Amino acid sequence: MIEKTILDYLSGKLDMKVYMEIPEKKPGAFVVIEKTGSSRINHIESATLAVQSYGQTLVEAAKLNERVKQAMDDAIELPSIGSVRFSTDYNFTDTTLKHYRYQAVYDITYY
Repeated sequence: MIEKTILDYLSGKLDMKVYMEIPEKKPGAFVVIEKTGSSRINHIESATLAVQSYGQTLVEAAKLNERVKQAMDDAIELPSIGSVRFSTDYNFTDTTLKHYRYQAVYDITYY
């Protein structure tokens, strides 16, 4: 499961909690990974992941987003990853939870 692979990888690269869903008790800053789509062609798997960076301020969320992007760019080092392609990132502030958030979208090919 690619989400778990990236969760474990980012947990080791970043000095904060990384989740696959928003935790009930929210720390000040954290990261959430969400798979938004996938495909398989000739037994080669690919997935689109949204990596959301939450912070107490917009600046904190933006800075965390930059750290996440740097770490995700290095995910190509993982033996099960064939390619990591950055698609886009943007301010995605969550007004429901009243938490500042940035989202970076990646397309990943994996084995």
